[in-house]
Amino acid sequence: MIEPAVNALDLELWGIEHLSQGHRSILRIFIESDAGVTIEDCERVSRQVSGILDVEEPIGGAYTLEVSSPGLDRPLFTLAQFSRYTGELINVRLRMPQQGRKKFKGLLEKVDGENICLIVDGEQQVLPFSAIDKASIVF
Repeated sequence: MIEPAVNALDLELWGIEHLSQGHRSILRIFIESDAGVTIEDCERVSRQVSGILDVEEPIGGAYTLEVSSPGLDRPLFTLAQFSRYTGELINVRLRMPQQGRKKFKGLLEKVDGENICLIVDGEQQVLPFSAIDKASIVF
């Protein structure tokens, strides 16, 4: 329900994070534009999305809405985003350990189907996209 509102403002919905913190939560929306993201863009999206969330009420309880650009150390949410950053150094945190570890930092070699391939310490690591909890570009 958020993506059409963002697209209507000629912006791209980069990703969404919902973080629970006790009785309150944070809904963080990342937006992108080829021309760059301005404070005015964030304000426009915030107003538009706030109206939608007030009507639809998808989040129970109190929450804080944050709208921003993904920044230089941008989080990666989709396989298409991973593909865009092939050749870049990234951090990856998995939901469950693989090979005894949950955190990987390496060169994003390629996206292969539903997997991402990283070069970590000179060795290829194949990580299922579905196992990724969080990933971001290393700035």
